[in-house]
Amino acid sequence: MEANMELILTIIGINVVYVSLYTLRMIFVIKGQRILASVLSVVEIFVYMTGLGIVLQNLDNYWNLAAYCAGYGLGVYIGSRIEEYIALGYVTVQVTVDCVEIELPSILRESGYGVTSWLADGKDGQRLMMQVLAKRSNERKLLDILDKNCPKAFVVSYEPKNFKGGFWIKRMPKPFE
Repeated sequence: MEANMELILTIIGINVVYVSLYTLRMIFVIKGQRILASVLSVVEIFVYMTGLGIVLQNLDNYWNLAAYCAGYGLGVYIGSRIEEYIALGYVTVQVTVDCVEIELPSILRESGYGVTSWLADGKDGQRLMMQVLAKRSNERKLLDILDKNCPKAFVVSYEPKNFKGGFWIKRMPKPFE
């Protein structure tokens, strides 16, 4: 029984590593990090083939197959948490506030964010609109600044795919080709 439990834990562990690597590789591909994704795929497929080989040699026990499935699910979760932690890329945050006299654009610029602001007409009067560009790793800090300075702000964030022009381009690292 102890050897079987060790085999089950090995299968789960291998699949967690494999699927986490798979998740990261896909994110690197989406983010344009082709070389990093290619290198990671070599490690990923080695881990995958090792795990699959172990499971195929031990198909007589359904617990091994269940361990493979459980490891896959856990790998998806852990891979997504790792991606969230490394937070690659940038986020564009559109902010709408009902107080047009606020110095929020200046506060955000002083904090290092790229801000474009303009006045807009809303249902209940004038609004200050801002488009803010930030590294994804700084999104939480940006939201905290917005919460502190204008807690009723309407905020929408999304990930831009391409950049061209503007002062931020000089700050951005070039992706691996």
